[in-house]
Amino acid sequence: MTDLLFRGGRVFTGAPRSPAAGGPGPDGEVTAVLVRDGRVAAAGAEADVAPLARPGHDTVDLAGRLLVPGFTDAHIHPIQAGLERAGCDLAEVYGLPAYVEKIAAYAAAHPRRAWIDGGGWDMSAFPGGLPHRRQLDFLDRPAYLIQRDHHAAWVNGRALELAGITAATPDPADGRIERDADGTPTGVLHEGAMDLVGLLTPRPTPADLDAALMDAQAHLFSLGITGWQDAIVGSYAGSDDNLPAYVSAAASGRLRARVVGALWWDRARGAEQIEELVDRRAQAQGVFSAGSVKIMQDGIAENLTAAVIEPYCGCGPDQRGLSYVEPALLKSHVAELDALGFQVHFHAIGERAVRECLDALEGSTPANRHHIAHLQIVEPSDVPRFAALGVAANLQPLWATHHLQMDELCIPFLGRERTTWQYPFADLVRTGARLCAGSDWPVSSADPLQGMHVAVNRTEPAGSVHAGYPTAQTPFLPAQRLDLATVMAAYTSGSAWVNHDDEAGVIAAGNRADLVVLDRDPFTLPAGDIWATRVAMTLVGGEPVYERA
Repeated sequence: MTDLLFRGGRVFTGAPRSPAAGGPGPDGEVTAVLVRDGRVAAAGAEADVAPLARPGHDTVDLAGRLLVPGFTDAHIHPIQAGLERAGCDLAEVYGLPAYVEKIAAYAAAHPRRAWIDGGGWDMSAFPGGLPHRRQLDFLDRPAYLIQRDHHAAWVNGRALELAGITAATPDPADGRIERDADGTPTGVLHEGAMDLVGLLTPRPTPADLDAALMDAQAHLFSLGITGWQDAIVGSYAGSDDNLPAYVSAAASGRLRARVVGALWWDRARGAEQIEELVDRRAQAQGVFSAGSVKIMQDGIAENLTAAVIEPYCGCGPDQRGLSYVEPALLKSHVAELDALGFQVHFHAIGERAVRECLDALEGSTPANRHHIAHLQIVEPSDVPRFAALGVAANLQPLWATHHLQMDELCIPFLGRERTTWQYPFADLVRTGARLCAGSDWPVSSADPLQGMHVAVNRTEPAGSVHAGYPTAQTPFLPAQRLDLATVMAAYTSGSAWVNHDDEAGVIAAGNRADLVVLDRDPFTLPAGDIWATRVAMTLVGGEPVYERA
């Protein structure tokens, strides 16, 4: 393989260093990188590195652009995203008229499909965050459309009829059927209630799942993402188990990214499933491993299923959200998983859920690299516990803004004090927590640079969101801003660490040459322009997998 020399720009190595080694941002001592046989052969001053290139080598002139390690997304759902992109995809439009137009066009273009399924609708487009079955009853077929956050589904009357859901149907233990005043289901199914209809939809074939994975991988490469942790590998919310798709793609060589699968913890079951998780972990091979277990401890704040300590404002005294796994059992299950060498990947939105997860991790093995994702609300006394327990904080920065769901569906129910506890990124850093970062795509954009923009500015990236979506440029809790170097490290070395990938995330001799060339150096831009940065080239193991036209 021909040597490849990067020169003529700056390099963000991702490695921890002192201010004397270049200060925040690109490492002033590294201005060239040599790649040989899929690995970094040398990184340092151009005068030292360039002479090491073998005759006939190729050169990439960075021309003032920035070279960075490949990004790793620590919390993402690529196969589900690929399926939604292939179905009725509402993610790029906003508002009921636009949704109806898109749904009608999809139905007309696919007259033979038995169901209209897809997703991407936004709660903030509807009064109280709730669409209605009547808005879909113009369709001649059942419809099942997953909310952008994947915590609810919007269905029509035909779908409710096929599922046998009536006013007499009880709510499942882990979900809720939204109802009109007379008890009639409205067509919105929250959390575990999604399965009442979702499991009736046509099942994707193995070919469908493979195509979704390949489409997602290509999209992620275009964003500089060379590795990820799939946050649900298993059957959830009407989705089928995606483990076989990963195993097949890895075995055939079609999966080029390094992927960790977080095996789904079935919250309707208990410790008896651990033996099955061990068996499922053993099926993983090659670039795909499955040594993580995903436990969803609560829901989301917008539908009041996030687990909070004090009741939601304006609600009854018992309205404190849901803890999906009883805390005492959670600690027992986590101890058993930890002893078996599993990493535990938690979903926790409300402050009670965050505390329950931290309590469950007391005494666990830091080497298993456990992490808690989302962290919308963290009670201040729990912030230092991340560093004390060796638990990584898995951030989804795009959510930390004054978006409509925040201002209309969260803050009024959280109250003044609890609102100030949201997304405490800077406090986590100040108390020594290890950061990693992800997108939760297709819940929100997979673009790491958009996430970095929000982490630095605490405002939405102007000009980067889809047409019709109103953006707010008032910073959200600006004291919790991060500097660009810190959040870029979270997306590189931090997330690679969580994935147990110690050969990625840092540009250093001997590491795998998973690299990204950005089309500009965002460290030289005004903070408000970070969002405009794009990926020019992505390499996996030294081979280009994406080049921007």
